[in-house]
Amino acid sequence: MFTAIFGSVEMGIIYAIMALGVYLSFRVLDFPDLTVDGSFVTGASVSASLIVLGVNPFLATLAALAAGFIAGSITGILHTKGKINPLLSGILMMIALYSINLRIMGTTSQTAIGVPNIPLLNSDTVFTAVGSWSSAIGIDGMLNGLFTAIGLGGDLPETWGILIFMLLLTFLIKVLTDRFLKTDIGMALRATGDNQRMIRSFSANTDSMIVLGLGISNAMVAFAGALIAQYVKFSDIGMGIGMIIIGLASVIIGEAVFGTKSIARTTLAVVGGAVIYRIVISLSLQVQGLDTGDLKLITAVIVIFALIMPKVLERHRMKKRKEKRYSEMMKAISADRREGEAIAASKAD
Repeated sequence: MFTAIFGSVEMGIIYAIMALGVYLSFRVLDFPDLTVDGSFVTGASVSASLIVLGVNPFLATLAALAAGFIAGSITGILHTKGKINPLLSGILMMIALYSINLRIMGTTSQTAIGVPNIPLLNSDTVFTAVGSWSSAIGIDGMLNGLFTAIGLGGDLPETWGILIFMLLLTFLIKVLTDRFLKTDIGMALRATGDNQRMIRSFSANTDSMIVLGLGISNAMVAFAGALIAQYVKFSDIGMGIGMIIIGLASVIIGEAVFGTKSIARTTLAVVGGAVIYRIVISLSLQVQGLDTGDLKLITAVIVIFALIMPKVLERHRMKKRKEKRYSEMMKAISADRREGEAIAASKAD
């Protein structure tokens, strides 16, 4: 059980980067971008292909980030310059990326133009280097010894380096996102999502903001795709199916649990929501009668629950507030009545 939850936290931290990208497009820009399902695989296919071809895994991961930025920017251009509906422009780019991703993975084969998957079992990845680093400096031995000493040494992970590395990387990206959204460009981006007509009145180029925002959003998504491919040791053409739902679930769960009072708190909520989502999925699959084929159904139920519960809780809070106001009003009326009776009694005397 501990290993399953530990693995869920590791994957949740990686998926949190993708969730931050979804947050930028759906919440900040108010743009329903379905490119995510395609750009996630783009990141995975670019990094996996370059790694198989002998490129340094860190450089391959950065190349995936650049590829995601290009894909997102094209979606923005289709909408702003081509005047295509936001939803349709994302769908068109997602469909186009399916063939593009096959071609990208096909660069590793001399016998086929398109390849549906690339195994990385015998290839060095970012996490291979991180695992070797954590083992060399003794982090794994120290933490495993600590857990063994407190009586939790029965089912410990092979390495702690991946979790530590991903925590540092994800929170670095979170902090950079917070700072970016507080810059002039970031505030213009937020204003574009809130009210395009208003921001245009201040001579801001909303088209550029949309293209930039979608580029950054899909760059994060592709970056997460590259890391996931290296984590699970393969890239597959179907690994991006339903990714937008996972991202939305992470955003919605995080906002419901942690709140959205500030930018820093909201982005932290998104990261926390991604981790909670992966843990809930892991625990759900432990239930007897459920298997991996039920994953999409479980995801849908979680999203529905996360969407409905905040509204139910808000109605409950409003009902409580009304009852409190009514009780206070009745107490005030009762006090006024007693005071009036006392005054009338004193005059009668």
